[in-house]
Amino acid sequence: ALTDANAAIFDAAHGFAGVIPGVHEVLRRQGLLEGIWCLDPDETLSPGQSEELDRVIAAYPFLRDDDFVAAHRDRWLSG
Repeated sequence: ALTDANAAIFDAAHGFAGVIPGVHEVLRRQGLLEGIWCLDPDETLSPGQSEELDRVIAAYPFLRDDDFVAAHRDRWLSG
């Protein structure tokens, strides 16, 4: 489960080309980032990476920390 999720987040299928946008996308979905922008505007999610993230999030809900993040997000973002 964890290896599968890490492969989607870090974009192993595309030689880790989408590693930073993949992490940003997870944080965006949790409300911690407004977008997945990178310093290099060409650095984006790889084709199919968003769907892979959808798949692993649905397949392994026990790996998600969304409730913990939601409980603390406002305090973290206000300071």
